Amino acid sequence: MQPGFNAYAAAAKTAQATVSPRELEASLLIKAAAKIQAVADDWAIRSGELDAALTYNRRLWTILVSAVTAEDNPLPVEIKRNILGLANFIFNHTIRVSITPAPERLAVLVSINRDIAAGLRGR
Repeated sequence: MQPGFNAYAAAAKTAQATVSPRELEASLLIKAAAKIQAVADDWAIRSGELDAALTYNRRLWTILVSAVTAEDNPLPVEIKRNILGLANFIFNHTIRVSITPAPERLAVLVSINRDIAAGLRGR
């Protein structure tokens, strides 16, 4: 069993190494959207998971903002401004949702993450 596991582990490591930064960002945005959507879809049972889902999303957007504002980031200034504006909205909306939780208030966060992920994937 060990040789099979080693082959699988090597293939997984190679796959991770070949994923572009854009694809990785898109995948993480989709993951964050899925966490938030799961809470919204099953609010009665999963509302206790809201803070964890929002925290994951906020941390992800914090990392994206750090990457966008890095001096060596080649994105055009206008795109950087747009991403920073979205991040500002997301941070503020997240605070509002935390203060007054409701499943219908989560849709905009899910939508933004999915739309940005689609853009990163060229769709």
